[in-house]
Amino acid sequence: MRLSTRTRYAVRAMLELASNKSNAPVQLRTIASRQDISIKYLEQLMATLKTAGFVKSVRGSKGGYILAAPPNRIKLDCLFSCLEGPVTIVECIENDRFCNRAADCASRLLWAQLQAAMMQVLKSTTLQDLVDKTVTNAKADYQI
Repeated sequence: MRLSTRTRYAVRAMLELASNKSNAPVQLRTIASRQDISIKYLEQLMATLKTAGFVKSVRGSKGGYILAAPPNRIKLDCLFSCLEGPVTIVECIENDRFCNRAADCASRLLWAQLQAAMMQVLKSTTLQDLVDKTVTNAKADYQI
């Protein structure tokens, strides 16, 4: 399984908003510049995130985007589902009719275990957790 640039860039944009100490709206060009994402692509991502209720747009000269909820309430499994759809490693986990060997397939058990572990990480991680890790890593880099 490989995550799309859509998800990777959206998470980076959301982290940019979550890391904003001023809580003021952040303009697209600022996010695009800091995260090295094209503005056109970022506009599409933000439209998706806005429709899904993850961000709000603020109009005006000092407008931009803000998170729609506190970062500690935004779970990554919801964000990933919005951007990627159902997170499935192999089709037979979700639908045992996909493969006629599903009932006695040892590898299917492994894939199911792997998917459950991945989903547990996503369900137990919030945007705030990532912000905190970013701050911790920055402090560690500074001390070297």
